[in-house]
Amino acid sequence: MGPLPLDSASASLPTPSTQTLTPRQELVNKLSQLTTQESQAPASNTITKEELVEPIQRINDVMRPRGLEFDVSEQSTRIITRVVDRDTGDVIRQIPAEEVLLLAEQLEEMQGRLISAEA
Repeated sequence: MGPLPLDSASASLPTPSTQTLTPRQELVNKLSQLTTQESQAPASNTITKEELVEPIQRINDVMRPRGLEFDVSEQSTRIITRVVDRDTGDVIRQIPAEEVLLLAEQLEEMQGRLISAEA
């Protein structure tokens, strides 16, 4: 019995695009693909503050007895986590801290000013 004929649909010869890539080249290719996919994704993936209220309330109902509270920042849609003393109700720690929230707000304002000044 002689060699079997190759079906062009089932067998492919190596082409320059399927050559072995270095790990760096593979990483660059994947990042490029992800960037392209992300830029083409619809903007409807963003979550609004109103959509977060109900889930955060449910989480708080479960976690508050354990000394954890979650909240949405008034200025932005950042999630704030607080570790609270269960006996006194005092905030032991807040993540991100108030100072960090103020700094982020100021940076956003400065960025807006820079963009409008350049335009």
